[in-house]
Amino acid sequence: MTTAKDLFIVAMDLKHSVGQGDLSLALAGAELIDLIGAGAVAVDGDRIVPGGQPTPDDRFLGEAAAGLTRQAPYERIEDWLWRRGRDLSAAYQAALEENDELKPQRRGRLPFGSARVEPVDTPARRRAADRWKEKEPVLAALASVVGIEDEQSDDEPGLDDEAVTTVLAAVHDAVMELEAVRQRRTIENSAFANLWRGP
Repeated sequence: MTTAKDLFIVAMDLKHSVGQGDLSLALAGAELIDLIGAGAVAVDGDRIVPGGQPTPDDRFLGEAAAGLTRQAPYERIEDWLWRRGRDLSAAYQAALEENDELKPQRRGRLPFGSARVEPVDTPARRRAADRWKEKEPVLAALASVVGIEDEQSDDEPGLDDEAVTTVLAAVHDAVMELEAVRQRRTIENSAFANLWRGP
Protein backbone atom coordinates (compact mmCIF):
# COMPACT_ATOMS: atom_id res chain seq x y z
CA MET A 1 0.00 0.00 0.00
CA THR A 2 1.08 3.54 -0.73
CA THR A 3 0.01 6.97 0.47
CA ALA A 4 -1.34 7.77 -3.00
CA LYS A 5 -3.55 4.67 -3.07
CA ASP A 6 -4.75 5.41 0.47
CA LEU A 7 -5.58 8.99 -0.55
CA PHE A 8 -7.51 7.81 -3.61
CA ILE A 9 -9.52 5.33 -1.52
CA VAL A 10 -10.26 7.93 1.18
CA ALA A 11 -11.42 10.42 -1.46
CA MET A 12 -13.81 7.85 -2.90
CA ASP A 13 -14.97 6.50 0.45
CA LEU A 14 -15.88 9.90 1.87
CA LYS A 15 -17.53 10.94 -1.40
CA HIS A 16 -16.29 14.50 -1.19
CA SER A 17 -16.43 16.65 -4.29
CA VAL A 18 -12.84 16.37 -5.50
CA GLY A 19 -11.71 17.60 -8.91
CA GLN A 20 -9.77 15.05 -10.96
CA GLY A 21 -7.03 17.58 -11.60
CA ASP A 22 -6.69 18.45 -7.90
CA LEU A 23 -6.63 14.79 -6.92
CA SER A 24 -4.10 13.93 -9.64
CA LEU A 25 -1.69 16.60 -8.34
CA ALA A 26 -2.13 15.34 -4.78
CA LEU A 27 -1.55 11.73 -5.88
CA ALA A 28 1.69 12.78 -7.57
CA GLY A 29 2.72 14.51 -4.35
CA ALA A 30 1.86 11.40 -2.34
CA GLU A 31 4.02 9.27 -4.62
CA LEU A 32 6.93 11.67 -4.22
CA ILE A 33 6.56 11.62 -0.42
CA ASP A 34 6.63 7.80 -0.44
CA LEU A 35 9.76 7.86 -2.62
CA ILE A 36 11.37 10.26 -0.14
CA GLY A 37 10.42 7.97 2.74
CA ALA A 38 11.98 5.00 0.95
CA GLY A 39 15.21 6.90 0.26
CA ALA A 40 14.67 6.59 -3.50
CA VAL A 41 14.75 10.40 -3.85
CA ALA A 42 15.76 13.43 -1.83
CA VAL A 43 14.77 17.08 -2.01
CA ASP A 44 17.40 19.78 -2.48
CA GLY A 45 15.69 23.17 -2.29
CA ASP A 46 12.89 22.85 -4.83
CA ARG A 47 14.57 20.07 -6.84
CA ILE A 48 14.08 16.29 -6.80
CA VAL A 49 17.39 14.45 -6.53
CA PRO A 50 17.40 10.67 -7.17
CA GLY A 51 18.65 8.75 -4.13
CA GLY A 52 20.60 5.55 -3.72
CA GLN A 53 17.90 3.28 -2.32
CA PRO A 54 15.81 0.97 -4.53
CA THR A 55 12.27 1.94 -5.45
CA PRO A 56 9.50 0.31 -3.37
CA ASP A 57 7.80 -2.66 -5.01
CA ASP A 58 4.75 -0.82 -6.33
CA ARG A 59 3.74 -0.33 -9.95
CA PHE A 60 2.95 3.38 -9.66
CA LEU A 61 5.98 4.23 -7.53
CA GLY A 62 8.11 2.33 -10.04
CA GLU A 63 6.67 4.41 -12.89
CA ALA A 64 7.19 7.60 -10.89
CA ALA A 65 10.81 6.74 -10.13
CA ALA A 66 11.50 5.72 -13.72
CA GLY A 67 10.35 9.16 -14.88
CA LEU A 68 12.77 11.10 -12.66
CA THR A 69 15.37 13.39 -14.19
CA ARG A 70 18.66 11.80 -13.22
CA GLN A 71 21.08 14.51 -14.28
CA ALA A 72 21.66 17.99 -12.89
CA PRO A 73 19.98 20.37 -12.94
CA TYR A 74 17.30 18.12 -11.50
CA GLU A 75 13.59 18.69 -12.05
CA ARG A 76 11.71 21.18 -9.92
CA ILE A 77 9.05 19.63 -7.64
CA GLU A 78 6.27 21.74 -9.12
CA ASP A 79 7.18 20.81 -12.71
CA TRP A 80 7.30 17.14 -11.74
CA LEU A 81 3.87 17.34 -10.07
CA TRP A 82 2.28 18.74 -13.23
CA ARG A 83 4.01 16.20 -15.49
CA ARG A 84 3.49 13.14 -13.30
CA GLY A 85 0.01 14.24 -12.24
CA ARG A 86 -1.46 14.32 -15.73
CA ASP A 87 -4.51 11.98 -15.65
CA LEU A 88 -3.07 10.19 -12.61
CA SER A 89 -6.39 9.83 -10.77
CA ALA A 90 -7.88 8.10 -13.83
CA ALA A 91 -4.88 5.74 -13.89
CA TYR A 92 -5.40 4.84 -10.21
CA GLN A 93 -9.11 4.28 -10.82
CA ALA A 94 -8.39 2.00 -13.79
CA ALA A 95 -5.84 0.00 -11.79
CA LEU A 96 -8.26 -0.49 -8.87
CA GLU A 97 -11.01 -1.57 -11.25
CA GLU A 98 -8.62 -4.00 -12.92
CA ASN A 99 -7.80 -5.53 -9.50
CA ASP A 100 -11.51 -5.75 -8.59
CA GLU A 101 -11.02 -3.24 -5.77
CA LEU A 102 -13.81 -1.03 -7.14
CA LYS A 103 -17.39 -1.98 -7.83
CA PRO A 104 -20.27 -0.15 -9.53
CA GLN A 105 -21.98 2.29 -7.22
CA ARG A 106 -25.66 1.56 -6.70
CA ARG A 107 -26.78 5.13 -6.19
CA GLY A 108 -25.51 8.64 -5.82
CA ARG A 109 -22.74 10.30 -7.72
CA LEU A 110 -19.02 9.77 -7.65
CA PRO A 111 -17.32 13.03 -6.64
CA PHE A 112 -14.96 12.87 -9.60
CA GLY A 113 -14.92 11.24 -13.00
CA SER A 114 -17.83 9.93 -14.99
CA ALA A 115 -17.87 6.30 -13.88
CA ARG A 116 -19.87 5.59 -10.73
CA VAL A 117 -17.84 3.20 -8.64
CA GLU A 118 -16.96 2.70 -4.99
CA PRO A 119 -14.24 0.80 -3.10
CA VAL A 120 -14.75 -2.87 -2.29
CA ASP A 121 -14.19 -3.93 1.33
CA THR A 122 -10.59 -5.11 1.07
CA PRO A 123 -7.58 -5.04 3.42
CA ALA A 124 -6.32 -2.05 1.38
CA ARG A 125 -9.55 -0.14 2.00
CA ARG A 126 -9.47 -0.95 5.71
CA ARG A 127 -5.85 0.17 5.96
CA ALA A 128 -6.67 3.48 4.25
CA ALA A 129 -9.63 3.95 6.60
CA ASP A 130 -7.41 3.22 9.62
CA ARG A 131 -4.82 5.78 8.49
CA TRP A 132 -7.60 8.34 8.03
CA LYS A 133 -9.17 7.54 11.39
CA GLU A 134 -5.78 7.86 13.10
CA LYS A 135 -5.30 11.25 11.42
CA GLU A 136 -2.00 10.16 9.91
CA PRO A 137 -0.32 13.56 9.27
CA VAL A 138 0.78 13.18 5.64
CA LEU A 139 -2.51 11.63 4.50
CA ALA A 140 -4.51 14.27 6.39
CA ALA A 141 -2.42 17.10 4.92
CA LEU A 142 -2.80 15.83 1.34
CA ALA A 143 -6.54 15.31 1.83
CA SER A 144 -6.85 18.85 3.18
CA VAL A 145 -5.11 20.28 0.11
CA VAL A 146 -7.83 18.84 -2.16
CA GLY A 147 -10.63 19.96 0.16
CA ILE A 148 -11.25 16.79 2.17
CA GLU A 149 -11.42 17.95 5.76
CA ASP A 150 -11.63 15.87 8.92
CA GLU A 151 -14.73 17.20 10.64
CA GLN A 152 -13.59 15.83 13.99
CA SER A 153 -10.36 17.82 14.16
CA ASP A 154 -9.40 21.46 13.83
CA ASP A 155 -5.75 20.71 14.54
CA GLU A 156 -3.13 21.06 11.84
CA PRO A 157 -1.28 17.78 11.33
CA GLY A 158 2.20 17.80 12.81
CA LEU A 159 4.89 17.28 10.19
CA ASP A 160 8.55 17.26 11.20
CA ASP A 161 10.16 16.32 7.88
CA GLU A 162 11.33 19.35 5.90
CA ALA A 163 11.34 17.50 2.55
CA VAL A 164 7.76 16.31 3.07
CA THR A 165 6.67 19.81 4.09
CA THR A 166 8.29 21.19 0.92
CA VAL A 167 6.39 18.70 -1.25
CA LEU A 168 3.08 19.45 0.51
CA ALA A 169 3.61 23.18 -0.05
CA ALA A 170 4.30 22.53 -3.75
CA VAL A 171 1.12 20.43 -4.05
CA HIS A 172 -0.87 23.21 -2.37
CA ASP A 173 0.56 25.82 -4.75
CA ALA A 174 -0.16 23.64 -7.79
CA VAL A 175 -3.78 23.05 -6.72
CA MET A 176 -4.23 26.80 -6.15
CA GLU A 177 -2.78 27.49 -9.60
CA LEU A 178 -5.18 24.99 -11.16
CA GLU A 179 -8.11 26.68 -9.40
CA ALA A 180 -6.96 30.08 -10.70
CA VAL A 181 -6.90 28.67 -14.25
CA ARG A 182 -10.44 27.31 -13.77
CA GLN A 183 -11.71 30.67 -12.53
CA ARG A 184 -10.06 32.52 -15.41
CA ARG A 185 -11.67 30.17 -17.93
CA THR A 186 -15.07 30.63 -16.29
CA ILE A 187 -14.73 34.41 -16.51
CA GLU A 188 -13.56 34.23 -20.13
CA ASN A 189 -16.39 31.90 -21.13
CA SER A 190 -18.93 34.13 -19.38
CA ALA A 191 -17.57 37.22 -21.14
CA PHE A 192 -17.70 35.41 -24.49
CA ALA A 193 -21.31 34.34 -23.88
CA ASN A 194 -22.27 37.90 -22.96
CA LEU A 195 -20.60 39.19 -26.13
CA TRP A 196 -22.79 36.91 -28.24
CA ARG A 197 -25.94 37.81 -26.34
CA GLY A 198 -25.24 41.49 -26.89
CA PRO A 199 -26.62 44.45 -24.89
